Amino acid sequence: MKNRQRGFSQETSSAKAGISIRSGRRIEKNQRGRKKQRHWRTRQDPFGAVWETEIIPLLAREPELTGTTLWEYLDDHYPGQYSEKLLRTLQRRVKHWRAVKGPEKAVIFCQSVPAGQQGLSDFTRPRTTITIAGKPFDHLLYQFRLAYSHWRDVHVIQGGESYSALADGLQNALHKLGGVPAEHRTDSLSAAYINTTQKRE
Repeated sequence: MKNRQRGFSQETSSAKAGISIRSGRRIEKNQRGRKKQRHWRTRQDPFGAVWETEIIPLLAREPELTGTTLWEYLDDHYPGQYSEKLLRTLQRRVKHWRAVKGPEKAVIFCQSVPAGQQGLSDFTRPRTTITIAGKPFDHLLYQFRLAYSHWRDVHVIQGGESYSALADGLQNALHKLGGVPAEHRTDSLSAAYINTTQKRE
């Protein structure tokens, strides 16, 4: 359009823009080349003979059947009649049938946690026994994880759950993270709300 405004011809402006002359004319007249959507077939349905009589009854009995499985079934029963080129067409038809007439899907309530919103803390006991100089090393693993990105940091805690262990692990994790999530959650950790180190002293 800029070249056209500078006085270049339609052919020159289109060539400079890297488009065809016809597209240049359409753009200049503000006509978009969008075609209207068709609601009729341009070709004969390749599965017209078997769709209602064989495929739909199979899908009604076993809704989990895939387009590939159904194509293999057709290839076994009608050798050479349904080429492999029709596989994608059959897969699309099966997907559409499943969406429109298939069984109801289980209701899922998706939980969306925005990035940087939520951090999670938990203590876990390792499954393997670690020994130092032949003696078992009694320890826990403090894990901090971001809910959105699943970034995690693990810190070895000697002894059991305590407020100081939670504070140390969380401080180290946030230092490595380089920021603080808006919300921090724990899984019913008594160490999160009861400072047991003060009781011992």
